[in-house]
Amino acid sequence: MDAAALRSALLAWYDVQARTLPWRVGPHERAPGVKPDPYRVWLSEVMLQQTTVPHAAPYFLEFTHRWPTVSDLAAAPDAEVMAAWAGLGYYARARNLLACARAVAAEHGGVFPDTEAGLLALPGVGPYTAAAVAAIAFDRPANVVDGNVERVTARLFAVEEPLPAAKPQLKALAGGLVRDGRPGDWAQALMDLGAVICKPKTPLCERCPVAAHCAALRTGAPEAYPRRSAKARRPHRYGIAYVLTRGEEVALVRRPPEGLLGGMLALPTSDWREAPWSLAEALAAAPAPADWREVGEVEHGFTHFTLSLRLLRAEGEGELAFHPRAALQGLPSVFLKAARAGLNGLI
Repeated sequence: MDAAALRSALLAWYDVQARTLPWRVGPHERAPGVKPDPYRVWLSEVMLQQTTVPHAAPYFLEFTHRWPTVSDLAAAPDAEVMAAWAGLGYYARARNLLACARAVAAEHGGVFPDTEAGLLALPGVGPYTAAAVAAIAFDRPANVVDGNVERVTARLFAVEEPLPAAKPQLKALAGGLVRDGRPGDWAQALMDLGAVICKPKTPLCERCPVAAHCAALRTGAPEAYPRRSAKARRPHRYGIAYVLTRGEEVALVRRPPEGLLGGMLALPTSDWREAPWSLAEALAAAPAPADWREVGEVEHGFTHFTLSLRLLRAEGEGELAFHPRAALQGLPSVFLKAARAGLNGLI
């Protein structure tokens, strides 16, 4: 492969076709002294893990409006940040976000380290995020490999080994294309190519600026790459969610700080287990004595398992914290879904 020709073609395409994103300083916005803000780059990369650009963008704008700098975010109360994060999922990321912001504020004077190694030393920052911030914010020649870059690389080189086993090979091949020249633009150009042109199921090869270099296209079936191993079936769990109302208020609990949805406000629930709950078991586990009645069920998918939540509703008091219904909008999606179903959509 002619790496120099491939890089030239892709960067020329990016100079014209780069997506306009709220966290990006694109080629059309370059001016003397105008550089990407490391805080905004870091925040966007954390939000974009397992989340699409259209879904993450409103959250990014809200965060940067409320907390314009990393020091502002570091000073924010945990509960406010967790509530603002609700709906983005993977709530451990929000806890890591705060830990990292506080480390940057306390140990680095509110200034992000400008090297990959320095960024990796921050709490909650893994190899991908460190590489992305180093490349995009500081123009370091780091190898930034996300799902889009894996797909583009697998097709450029027609890698036959299936994912996830192919990840080390794909990272090495992508690293072979990194140069000192424009590393931040190169990383973003690859991401844009994967998002806009080299799509998972329907690659737009006729519009691809590097089609001439693509080994998968020469096979006649570029959509067959990257190869994938058969997915293991996710286990299924069962639980009960309790919708306890007091007039227009709803009882909520704070989940333990560690574990799934840690530290988030939630409806009271039973344990989530592999066997379905009987009604008698569900009533015995209720958070307060009340005239509980079953009002439906919701299904929800997490990364590693799926969940069925049966819904029990009652009017009562109990030694629980009651919140106005407007507070339900800040719940994690599984509990917002359950609350809407349990209250017949009256939120």
